[in-house]
Amino acid sequence: MMAERTPLLTLVRNPLSILGAALALTGALLFLVVFLLDLFGMHTNPYIGIVFFLILPAIFVFGLLLMPVGMWRERRHVHAARGVARPHWPRLDLNEPRQRQAVFFFFGASFVNIVILSLATYRGIEYMDSVSFCGQVCHEVMQPEFAGYQDGPHSRVTCVQCHIGPGAPWFVRSKLSGTRQVFAVTFNTFSRPVPSPVEDLRPARETCEQCHWPEKFHGDKVLVRREYALDEANTESVTTLRVHVGGGSQRLGIATGIHWHMNIANEIEYIATDEKRQVIPYIRLRDRFGRVREYQVEGVTPDELSRGERRRMDCMDCHNRPSHIFDPSAEKAVDRAIMMGEIPQNLPFIKREAVAVLKTSFPLQDAAADQIASRLREFYRTQYSQAYMGRRQDVERAVLGTQTLYRRNVFPTMNVQWGTYPNNIGHMDFPGCFRCHDDSHTSRDGKLIRQDCDLCHDIQ
Repeated sequence: MMAERTPLLTLVRNPLSILGAALALTGALLFLVVFLLDLFGMHTNPYIGIVFFLILPAIFVFGLLLMPVGMWRERRHVHAARGVARPHWPRLDLNEPRQRQAVFFFFGASFVNIVILSLATYRGIEYMDSVSFCGQVCHEVMQPEFAGYQDGPHSRVTCVQCHIGPGAPWFVRSKLSGTRQVFAVTFNTFSRPVPSPVEDLRPARETCEQCHWPEKFHGDKVLVRREYALDEANTESVTTLRVHVGGGSQRLGIATGIHWHMNIANEIEYIATDEKRQVIPYIRLRDRFGRVREYQVEGVTPDELSRGERRRMDCMDCHNRPSHIFDPSAEKAVDRAIMMGEIPQNLPFIKREAVAVLKTSFPLQDAAADQIASRLREFYRTQYSQAYMGRRQDVERAVLGTQTLYRRNVFPTMNVQWGTYPNNIGHMDFPGCFRCHDDSHTSRDGKLIRQDCDLCHDIQ
């Protein structure tokens, strides 16, 4: 028995296809409207971006898929009702006007759909690579990192330039990792705080070194450190360091200073036995002449080394907080704020009082802001009433500056406190340089990795 042809419009007239058409049309129209608004910068909310550039295109695609599924089911029902056991594929005859119109409509609609899907894919990927998506969508999780990023030296570098970089393989890896993170946020299983260092971070030579030239000879750099005492006058002390940054390469024939470590002719490997890479009992150096020397801390066992993480040293082993920088302590934070004028130096005991309130434990940032304001105002109102009444603007500036320091550095819901994230530049607040330069790493021939201050800087 020959199968009768079923008109296309008959197949389309079913609830599933009609629902799909409605979803596709709604999604397409809303997306195109929002896409035009986005071109003119008429929205900035990151959560709206999720709806417009991720959810609406998904609805559009889902609607497109529902339409042929509904038509297929309707065709099966029609042929079943006619008693046709095996329906035939429809015959295409472009000489027939109705079929010709249907084909033209199909190709026209397909072109429109391809344009919409291309725009949606491009804008969706661009949105997911944006700073606002990375830093603000998962607000609680990324709040500390985003705050450190905004106040850091790389705040004009997008997140993906460092965390993904160029090329398809790392793009795919990042999206797979992002999918796991979405599930962690959805089911509230993410770590508090966010673990550091990132184990699967792309090597620095493929990201950092696209801008920072490791062979460049920098010479010395002068740094001025200002600290303030906890006395009434907040007495200032100044330390000047001449830091031997150095650098160099095999081509230049020199390798000096701190950046000697990154001379591309020197290959340094180490084994860290803790998650934060703060305990380094083993180091292997291969110099530009091919000579190998191994240094090891006395008492470490082969079993401990086998369980540790072996890694080739790169920029990130010292510059481990290049974009997400936090003050190492409340004292250092207040020193920096006074130096920059965010907190007035001439307010009596402001260093002492600000440090004390910043070290207080609070359940939430909002509660901290209220308590910081209350305690500082109360101190000056009761202890220095004259200053409180005559210099109220300075008191309020100190309150605002101290609140800002707390918001930049302490995030109770993420268990981020002062010193949560070690910064390996220097050695005053964290082990840093002394992880290796501690006079305890010895080679078989008796050579030491020296803890000699003059190797890195002169104090003036």
